[in-house]
Amino acid sequence: MDRDELADWLRLTLTPGIGDAAARRLLAAFGLPENIFRQPAAALREIVTPAQAAALRQAPEGLAAQIDLTLRWLQEVEPDGAVRRLVTLGDAAYPTSLLETADPPVLLYLLGAADFDLTQLGRSLAIVGSRNPTPQGEANAKAFARAFVEAGLPIVSGLALGIDGAAHQGALDGAAAAPGRLATVAVVGTGLDRVYPARHRALAHRITAQGLIVSEFALGTPPLNQNFPRRNRIISGLTRGTLVVEAALASGSLITARMAAEQGREVFAIPGSIHSPQSRGCHALIRQGAKLVESVHDVLEELPTDEAAVTSTASTPHHPLTVPPEAVALLASLGFDPVGLDELVARTGESTARLQALLLELELADHVARLPGGLFQRQARG
Repeated sequence: MDRDELADWLRLTLTPGIGDAAARRLLAAFGLPENIFRQPAAALREIVTPAQAAALRQAPEGLAAQIDLTLRWLQEVEPDGAVRRLVTLGDAAYPTSLLETADPPVLLYLLGAADFDLTQLGRSLAIVGSRNPTPQGEANAKAFARAFVEAGLPIVSGLALGIDGAAHQGALDGAAAAPGRLATVAVVGTGLDRVYPARHRALAHRITAQGLIVSEFALGTPPLNQNFPRRNRIISGLTRGTLVVEAALASGSLITARMAAEQGREVFAIPGSIHSPQSRGCHALIRQGAKLVESVHDVLEELPTDEAAVTSTASTPHHPLTVPPEAVALLASLGFDPVGLDELVARTGESTARLQALLLELELADHVARLPGGLFQRQARG
């Protein structure tokens, strides 16, 4: 794409008051952006409002600087060999799965593996969930993502803290076990010249080596609150289905699940404790018709792949229980719901000091997780 063509596409997307819907109507009526800007005001007013037509007649403030920034970004070389690309709605490389949705972005900024084929995204799976998951939820996200990648389903998520980050990490682990396997796609709510959250900088670099980071937002766009719910339609739209691992009732993950359903995609949810706020969003989805998921096979039944049947149970790795026999009894008393120390004293009859010692041993052996508020939770195994 030369400077003039890039300038026209950026001008279309940066013009105040011209959103994706108006831009698509203009492109459908006049073809390429350069044709739009040659139209008289009267012709534009037949497609958009008078205010929008007036805005299109003048270049937006800062356009030249944005063109220079974008050109420099496209020409710079990543140290790890990742490729920078800009794909427009009229590009043959535009993801077909996203074109099939009601609100595809006009521009996509891409950063990732050089040989990445965007058409592969039509066989991917979104994994989303809470930014504050339980230890078990985080472990589930990693294990399921790894198993799906091994089975031939790339993972799409949002690079957020919590479940998103765990899903990306699990997908990368799955690709490491199967060299050459496409791992994961991160759809972000900022410009691609920045990483948000900053603590995922190292994870973002891993993703660009075996996958892709995608944004519809212009370079320099900061992490604005309104951009993250909007990018969720891309997460669901790129994929064949969305799996929600953990989510409270007010979670943004439920927005992604709703969008997936509206786009005709499958929706899946992993159930949890009836006492956990992080499970209520998943339970609500299941009541609304989402498929209850207990194993990888529950998803693969709906989204079969060309790969051989996966044998993974998508459970967290088993660690031999090298703790006193009393600890085995304590695990049974714990159950799988979060529980406090006073309740464990009542259940077991053990002293507080003895229980604290046993819980520490179980925690070090990765069989128990310590939760906020002085609670403990058994980690599922096998």
